[in-house]
Amino acid sequence: MKKEKVKSPKYKRIHRDLSWLSFNERVLQEAEDIRVPLIERLRFLGIYSNNQDEFFRVRVATLKRMARIEKLQMKEFEFSPTKIIHQIQKKVLVLKNRFDELYLDLLQECKKENIFILNEKELNATQGALVKRFFIQQVRSKLFPIMIDQVKKLPVLSDKSIYLAVALTKKNGNGFASNYSLIEVPDINPLRFFVLPESGDKKFVILLDDVIRYNLPQIFQMMDYDSIESYTIKITRDAELELDMDLSQSLLEVIQKSVKKRGKGEPVRFIYDAEMPVAMLDFFSKKMKLQKGDAIIPGARYHNFKDFMNFPDLGRNDLCYKKDIPIAHPLLLAGKSVFSVLQKKDIMLHPPYQSFDHIIDFLREAAIRSSVTHIYMSLYRVAKDSSVVMALINAARNGKNVTVVMELQARFDEENNIFYAHQMEEEGVKVIFGLNNLKVHAKLCLVVDIENRKQKQYGIVGTGNYNENTAKVYTDIFLLTAKPEITKEIKQVFTFFENQFAVTPYKNLILAPMYMRQKLKQLISREMKNAKVGKQAEIFIKVNNLADSAIIKKLYNAGKAGVKVRLIVRSVCSIVTEVNNLSDNIQARSILDKFLEHPRIFMFANGGKSEIFIGSADIMERNLDFRVEVMLKVLDEEIKKQITDIMELQWKDNMKARNLSLQYLNEYIPHEKGTELIRSQKAIYDYFTNYFDNTVNQAH
Repeated sequence: MKKEKVKSPKYKRIHRDLSWLSFNERVLQEAEDIRVPLIERLRFLGIYSNNQDEFFRVRVATLKRMARIEKLQMKEFEFSPTKIIHQIQKKVLVLKNRFDELYLDLLQECKKENIFILNEKELNATQGALVKRFFIQQVRSKLFPIMIDQVKKLPVLSDKSIYLAVALTKKNGNGFASNYSLIEVPDINPLRFFVLPESGDKKFVILLDDVIRYNLPQIFQMMDYDSIESYTIKITRDAELELDMDLSQSLLEVIQKSVKKRGKGEPVRFIYDAEMPVAMLDFFSKKMKLQKGDAIIPGARYHNFKDFMNFPDLGRNDLCYKKDIPIAHPLLLAGKSVFSVLQKKDIMLHPPYQSFDHIIDFLREAAIRSSVTHIYMSLYRVAKDSSVVMALINAARNGKNVTVVMELQARFDEENNIFYAHQMEEEGVKVIFGLNNLKVHAKLCLVVDIENRKQKQYGIVGTGNYNENTAKVYTDIFLLTAKPEITKEIKQVFTFFENQFAVTPYKNLILAPMYMRQKLKQLISREMKNAKVGKQAEIFIKVNNLADSAIIKKLYNAGKAGVKVRLIVRSVCSIVTEVNNLSDNIQARSILDKFLEHPRIFMFANGGKSEIFIGSADIMERNLDFRVEVMLKVLDEEIKKQITDIMELQWKDNMKARNLSLQYLNEYIPHEKGTELIRSQKAIYDYFTNYFDNTVNQAH
């Protein structure tokens, strides 16, 4: 691969938000990839759209606030927020055009497969009658048109919704008079899509937007308009919570109030149907008081494509990903006590390849095991109907002392966490609402068991959430252990949560914000020293995001010192790779496939005595300095080998891996002639299938 020449080997860094847009472009690539099943390609459009919405709600909103500060000359930034916003808007428009063209292409591909996504003008009489009946029975009662001409102030539009802007025209003596109305498209089950009856092999679907469009004459029939035209609009708002810390209120009360205000944040993006007449666009823009600096983006007919994440399979399993059944861990087969297994050896679970149910089984066993006295757990995001929380509540009902550290500020999950916090408190669970000014992002669990007057502790350290729903689509690693040298330190972390006193460095756990930054620098420095004396020196890291300037600078120095640096980064990657005299020894790749890559793994060659860490932290300033994160040193040699094998399989991926470069090209890693085609997610599933078979066979 040709390396880019730079004039100076000075430290460089790619802006995180431009790098993130490059990540979302990789999501769009999945929708473009003809190797991906057709319905999954539509769903990737939904994932792309959902990502883009959140990006504007969080990152663009933050940049706009920074730009205001910059304008007031209150602070200088490394990057000009105003310039970055301009670059973002430019890139977003390019991606939007690709998105719109791709959707039209996919509609044609669907037709080839006898799948027809109809609009209101394409319905035949029978379909029209069914749509009208569905509208009357399930939709009409949820519609509340706002006559814009009759209100002085436009109501605050929700950024979770889409709206039909309706132009109502009537002839009069002077020609035509127009009125405008606004209709919020409601949430109806099934989400957004109404599946019509089949005709032979043909499948038919219509979007809820078009169901409403088809019935607009019925909605306004008493007003006798001559023509009715409608266009979809969508507003995206600043999603940052404004925490007005009133000392008389608890953090829980403050978060509850702030979540309610979120829907009224400043607008950061307005998308409209490009077919909308200019006069109508001007009217609504003025009514919504959009500013010149706001992103006003012409779009296609449909918005809120995130609903396409749930596009129905229509009975066409051949057009969807094959559903691989999660593999049971061979040592945790049905009926076996998780605790008895952990007394003999550590266990690594890697959902969704392996079953997350083992975690729930661990908690359920703890809830009913008579010798268990205490359960401690940190929760960041949990499922809507959480089996994890139910197991903890059941433990409390069974007389166990249960302590849960519940992070209330997990973005967009605040309401769910507040709900479960109340429910657990009502059942006698001790709930700790995080720490002042620090999000608790660590993924920890500890069970204390006293049998025959002997205390035994069992712990879990994970890279992802204790969430059985996301565990079906997020890849993560959980290490279960009864090693006293680890469980003792997990207990000390929970003691810190309860008492919030100073923490001394641990031997096997690394905590942020106390010691993780310092420890990472030490580990990188050790590799540099080894490289200088000719010892084995390599760093192999997998994270979701890599953006911290100090660690990036340290990695540049490591590369210059002769350390081989390999990086697998899912989303934001701010490091500049493979540049002469700067990062010759640094390579970075990103893997995007059916599962979302989520583990954080840190591997150091250490002169031939490798050390591996797993944990909750990405390499970002927020994780290292403003969150409580935990990384665990893996002690079990078999698990170290498993992690190494998995990382090498991912590095060999030549089907779904992209090279990360300064030019944001997102080029696929080429398949070299004569080498095996490797799709790492499939290879890892096969790896654990073989591990299961071999372990079971050895047992017999």
